[in-house]
Amino acid sequence: MKLYVIVPLCALFRLTQQAPSRDKCVCELTHSEKAFPHDKLSTAEDNASRCNSNFTPQKTLELENLLLGLERRLPQLEEDISMLDREDDGELYAVVSLYVVENELLEIKQLIDRLNSTTVEHRRLTDDATQQVEDLRAEMQELQTYDTMQVVKRQQDNQHLKRDLDQCRNGLNTTTQPPHGNCPHGYFVNITGPRVYTAGEYPGSYSYGAWGRDPKPEAGKESWYWLVMLTSSNRYSNYVRLYSSLSSLIVGKSTPGNVQIHSSNPATNTIQGPNVVLYGEALYYNCYNKDAVCKFNLTTKSVTTLQLPKGTRYNSKGNFCHLDECYPFTDLDLATDESGVWVIYTTNQDFGNLVLSKVEEGEPVTLGQTWKTSVYKQGVTNTFMMCGVLYATRYVSKDMEEIFYSFDTTTGLERFDVGIFINKMTPNIYSLNYSPVDQMLRAYCDAYMVSYKVLFS
Repeated sequence: MKLYVIVPLCALFRLTQQAPSRDKCVCELTHSEKAFPHDKLSTAEDNASRCNSNFTPQKTLELENLLLGLERRLPQLEEDISMLDREDDGELYAVVSLYVVENELLEIKQLIDRLNSTTVEHRRLTDDATQQVEDLRAEMQELQTYDTMQVVKRQQDNQHLKRDLDQCRNGLNTTTQPPHGNCPHGYFVNITGPRVYTAGEYPGSYSYGAWGRDPKPEAGKESWYWLVMLTSSNRYSNYVRLYSSLSSLIVGKSTPGNVQIHSSNPATNTIQGPNVVLYGEALYYNCYNKDAVCKFNLTTKSVTTLQLPKGTRYNSKGNFCHLDECYPFTDLDLATDESGVWVIYTTNQDFGNLVLSKVEEGEPVTLGQTWKTSVYKQGVTNTFMMCGVLYATRYVSKDMEEIFYSFDTTTGLERFDVGIFINKMTPNIYSLNYSPVDQMLRAYCDAYMVSYKVLFS
């Protein structure tokens, strides 16, 4: 019985082993994605490393040392020449003194030659680096096309969200206390907003301009608003437009309408550039084609001019800038605060650093006290005054601007770590001014009018 069972089982086993398999499946896999170019990534990393190695602190110090040496030699040369004039005896002393002056001139010339060659080299490095960054950007965009699962994009989105969250937390919990001069409101600690965001009467028509309120209005005009739009080539204007209230400005109902400076645009003493303020029923702005401030009286329709110091940069030679662009014809920035009108500019003799002067009221207006700063104007995107303190902003991203610098005119104290951020509604802020009437910052940004509330401790 046992043998009978075993034999068929063995036979079945043999048949199973000998029969061809019908369950065997062969698949052909075709990978449709392109192979990732690791060699291109390695090349991009090498290029980025070489680009970084071209810029060292030593290169910056070299230029600073040359400028410092020149700055110290020039007063010494001037002193030696003055001494020669005072004590020249026409004989041996004069010969020796002339020999000393000649040697100093030779050394100064050598310094200037080295400074010129170093500047040329730095300019070449900057141009090369700009091209390399553009090439790297193009290469990385090409490599990103291989990220079909969008892993990198999701990581970037997460990083942006984390950055925005951190900035929001810092904004809510800020403990920054910048210098505030003689300010009745307390310490300037933060801004909130925007409170107003409107395209106004001419949506998208004029990218550059300025708007605000008169800090010293006539009786009955306390609620009025003004608007200046650069209607010719984004550079020039010849009128200011008035509105009886904020709601009138938002809906575009102008009363009494335009107050014209001149029938032509541009013309002598019309507006050049977006940095305009209204104070005491007078419009202050950069005069067309001049290194001067114009004051246009809205009541008498007369214009007076205030000449700025010799060497003041104008006609788009001393603009506000960031890495990607400079804002044309922003050489002169007019500002208002609790004490009146100010003008911010730069000169050749100040090597492009910001210069601040008080504009004294009167007929004619005059230039009051002047302060020199150590912040480079083309590293700044905007300035404003508040309680006798100059503040400067810089571009962070298309969504964020930073108030990073302050100069207190009372103490002379400078700070480069203010660290207050502005949430932007559009990428560029072309004009920015503080209103002491309601403690608001008003910005004109790519044809939009935006306002922010200033917070004091």
